[in-house]
Formats: sequence, structure tokens, C-alpha cells
Amino acid sequence: MANPSPGLFVRQVRQELAKVTWPSRRETVQAIVAIFVFCILIGAYFLVVDKVLAWGVSMIFG
Repeated sequence: MANPSPGLFVRQVRQELAKVTWPSRRETVQAIVAIFVFCILIGAYFLVVDKVLAWGVSMIFG
């Protein structure tokens, strides 16, 4: 496979970027909020699981 010239590469990159459908500001904010909520929920879940397991281990080896 031949390496394209730098100019050809830049033109091809611009052509591909023109095909990209970028999300709107609202969609981006909604996705960020959803990610933060998900991270908080997962963090809370692991906190509870950790506390339960720690309690169980302390009861066994107490």
C-alpha cells in the first residue's frame, strides 16, 4: 500500500470530517449529565457492596 502525500492526506481528512454529524450543544449536555448520573449511581452501588462485604468479613473474622 503506497503512502499518500501529506497534501492528499489532509484533503481526505477534510472530506471525511465533512461527513461527520456533530451533536448539538443540547445533546452534548444531555450526554454529559447522563454520564455523571450513571457514575454517581455506580459509585453508590459499589460503596454499598463494599460496606456489606466489609461487614460480612468482619463478622466472619471479627
